[in-house]
Parts: sequence; C-alpha cells; structure tokens
Amino acid sequence: MSSSSPYKIPESVLVVIHTPALEVLLIERAESPGFWQSVTGSKDAWDEPFEATAAREVAEETGLDVFAPGHRLSDWGLQNIYEIYPQWRHRYAPGVVLNTERVFGLCVPEARPVVLNPHEHRAQVWLPRLEAADRCYSFSNAEAILQLPRIFQAER
Repeated sequence: MSSSSPYKIPESVLVVIHTPALEVLLIERAESPGFWQSVTGSKDAWDEPFEATAAREVAEETGLDVFAPGHRLSDWGLQNIYEIYPQWRHRYAPGVVLNTERVFGLCVPEARPVVLNPHEHRAQVWLPRLEAADRCYSFSNAEAILQLPRIFQAER
C-alpha cells in the first residue's frame, strides 16, 4: 500500500517471466494454496510508472533484477480491467471495485530457481506455456501466457 494512503492503488502489473523456449515461471501464493500465478502487484504511488512497478514487483517476489544482463523487460501494450474480488475490496478506497492491470513480459536466459518472498509465495515451478496457462488461477494471467508466442516473436 502507498505510504501516503491506507488504501491500495487500483492500478497493477502482471509480469509473465519466461525463457526464449517459452517456459514460464509460476509462483504459488502463500495464503492461497493452489493459487498459481505470474508476478503481480500494485503501484506504490499514483505517479509510479508501470515499468517501475513491474521491476519492483519482480525483485520483491522473485529476487530477479529486470535490468540484469540477458534479461529483457517488455511492456506488451495490454491492459486488463477487472472487478476486484469482494473479499479484497477492503484494501481499496470505499467504492473502488475495478482494477487496471498492465501486462509485461520478462525474458530470462534460462529457467532457474528464484528467491521467493515467503510472506507472499510458497512454491515455484517452470512449465511449458500451455501447462502454465492451465495452472493459472487468473483468467487474465492464463490469457497473457497464451499470447506469449505471438508477442515474443514480434519482439525478436
């Protein structure tokens, strides 16, 4: 949550971490066993650029540096607007029911273990993209993973 507000900002990122072979990293939420996802997270300030949010969240949740040699963070130019689950709305200002999620990809040279934040995630797995999409809890996350071949090819 932002240091200037007790509420979460309803603007977030989804970062699909993948290899050139289209293996995808999924992480399992600590408080929700079976809830597998890519890196996600909200802005810390309204004026925080989405790219900075993506870099921060990747570092916080996996220990990866998006600017390390061989890593390539890319803004996919996609946004999802979705309804915030009722059980999580208390984290947002009264009346806020929608979140805008910006989609990024992070290509890393190879699948390797990452350093999870144990307060947020309990397990990790690298999977071929179709298996990763099937395992995702979030529809928008699964859809982003399914678009990976088209977007990755366009970036090359």
